[in-house]
Amino acid sequence: MPESRALCRDCGTDFPTPPVERRCPFCDSPRIIEHAELEELSVAHLDCDAFYATVEKRDDPALADQPVVVGGEKRGVVMACCYIARRYGIRSAMPMRQALERCPHAVVVKPSMTKYRDAGHAVRALMQETTPKVEPISIDEAFLDMAGMRGVHGTFPARILDNLVRRIEKEIGITASIGLSYNKFLAKIASDLHKPRGFSIVGRADAVPFLTDKPVSLLWGVGPALERRLNRDGIMRVGQLREISERALVARYGTIGSRLARFAIGQDSRAVHTGEIQRSISSETTFRDDLRDGAALLDKLWPLCENVGRQLKAKRLAAGSLTLKLKTSNFKLITRSRKLARPTQFGTDLFAVAKPLLSQEVGHRKFRLIGIAVKDLLEFEDADHADLFGPTTEHVVENAVDQVRARFGNDVIKKGRTFRP
Repeated sequence: MPESRALCRDCGTDFPTPPVERRCPFCDSPRIIEHAELEELSVAHLDCDAFYATVEKRDDPALADQPVVVGGEKRGVVMACCYIARRYGIRSAMPMRQALERCPHAVVVKPSMTKYRDAGHAVRALMQETTPKVEPISIDEAFLDMAGMRGVHGTFPARILDNLVRRIEKEIGITASIGLSYNKFLAKIASDLHKPRGFSIVGRADAVPFLTDKPVSLLWGVGPALERRLNRDGIMRVGQLREISERALVARYGTIGSRLARFAIGQDSRAVHTGEIQRSISSETTFRDDLRDGAALLDKLWPLCENVGRQLKAKRLAAGSLTLKLKTSNFKLITRSRKLARPTQFGTDLFAVAKPLLSQEVGHRKFRLIGIAVKDLLEFEDADHADLFGPTTEHVVENAVDQVRARFGNDVIKKGRTFRP
């Protein structure tokens, strides 16, 4: 195996071999990273450390050594917390009452979304100065493709990224961690390994041994439901997936089985996409005559769900939430939203969620417009797919209908619920 190269994270000096004493001979820093592929890897994931809480500590130095919790009052929930608070077992989405029971002296700070948004935009700007290939994931994290940046910056990607996080710390006043690898899947895992202020590397040579003993929940797309299913089948660790053929995994778990097989050997072909993922997809219709009848409104709802489902499939996205939109005859707008149990791209699933929302509103007034919108979108490959035993009959039928329509037009085939006696 090639000898490791090294980089000082505090002064940016790189070394052809790691310093003998594992300290930088120029600045005496112990923050030395080393890896045999240090100069070759170019796919990174940058994640700000405890973002909301860190912004609050930046703006109030008195909070620096305090356990800080961002959220509502005692009846609220924890939106975010610093690493000191996490030592007490406090986690995001925990009821605030429970958090304060675990750490009574925690400092509770009300969220300031404008402040967080400004800090997030500033971080994004520095990332885009570093490389044009930035794929935002949220306000405080993104993938970066550093391929080709050596010619622009005059040095290799790891050193460019180290300069970037030092700029974020100096110019914006918050810290960030970097994961560096040869694909998105491993870069995302690496960024979580040594927070805060971490810089972790997973290379081609060490990917398989690195993954072997990791829990299957570490794999992107393995949510709680799939993890339980895998565990019941005796699959606890990533290495165990490599003992099963891809064909067998697909037969057992559906299309996600193919992704499990690839991830288990450190493969991920997804590219870093520039620009933010589409925020929402919607479809609506205005009636010629106002409608009150529930059945008639359902007839109008179904093709909207089909339309949104087709758009999701075409863009390879999955929806995490749905909003039903109704406008009354006197132009009053009504919206009803629901978080989906699992992300989906199927119109049948969207209709099943929207139908009860509509049923709650019919019978009381007339409506002139109906629409649906889906939000919380993510790439379909990243979704925790609904059926662990393979596609449902409804999904198989919907896919078949989509294929026929793609070839012969949308009106060539319709489902029975489209027709009324």
